[in-house]
Amino acid sequence: MADSDPDDEVMADERPLFRPAKPPGRWGFPLLVGALIAACGALYYFWSLRPGPQPVAPPPEVRSQPAAPASDAPSVEHPLEVPTAAPLPALAESDTSMHEALAGLFGGASFDQLFQPQDIIRRFVATIDNLPRKTVAQRLVPLKPVPGPLRVAGPEGSIVISADNAARYTPYVRALEAVDSAKLAAIYVRFYPLFQQSYAELGYPSRYFNDRVFEVIDDLLAAPEPKGPIALTQPKVLYEFADPALQDLSAGQKVLVRMGPENEARVKAKLRELKRALTRGI
Repeated sequence: MADSDPDDEVMADERPLFRPAKPPGRWGFPLLVGALIAACGALYYFWSLRPGPQPVAPPPEVRSQPAAPASDAPSVEHPLEVPTAAPLPALAESDTSMHEALAGLFGGASFDQLFQPQDIIRRFVATIDNLPRKTVAQRLVPLKPVPGPLRVAGPEGSIVISADNAARYTPYVRALEAVDSAKLAAIYVRFYPLFQQSYAELGYPSRYFNDRVFEVIDDLLAAPEPKGPIALTQPKVLYEFADPALQDLSAGQKVLVRMGPENEARVKAKLRELKRALTRGI
């Protein structure tokens, strides 16, 4: 979930940046460039010897198998069986289809309240890829910012996250819980070629996006669940966790911690449910 608080380090506007795609001229993605998977054939040698004093038969001509053509297909740990029945729009023209699919699942009012309507797939891919990192750029997040600033309590020098800060995340958590996980997974699988295309454009042509999704889910599920008030410091403009172990968490884990223990537990339950739904589709 995105947080609009200017004192929120997690959503610092650092990386990655969209760059213009071709032909639309607005989007593209500088990051890492993966190595192509290449397969090469082996050389096979055959020889034949005649028994006893008979002269040795000349060896047949040594022939090498032609090298297999280089492949740009990514290595896959969590493959998806993607249906091919319905044609998909071009990635740059996919917002309308994604809007209809997600609004049908979340409800039109919830979609308008919670989601950014432009570049939906690209936003999802960029944000998911960055959640295990230290920062996620707010302008790339597919969800609209959580309203209001981070709520804190306590005197100067003893600031903690206020107990009522969790309420800021409640609409997002409720909307997530209300969604049928199997149907959400089905939408993801249906549009998966576009997610994979966007991930390749982001700088990972030799990686499989669904593998990254599983990595991110596991990272979020590993987020700690602190008990009691969470102490903060404010060394400059941004609030930071006073506990160095919490401050060192990934961006996604920090969001879960900040949203409060009850919301964190509910989101993790949904993530486990989604992971099972995706696993059944493998």
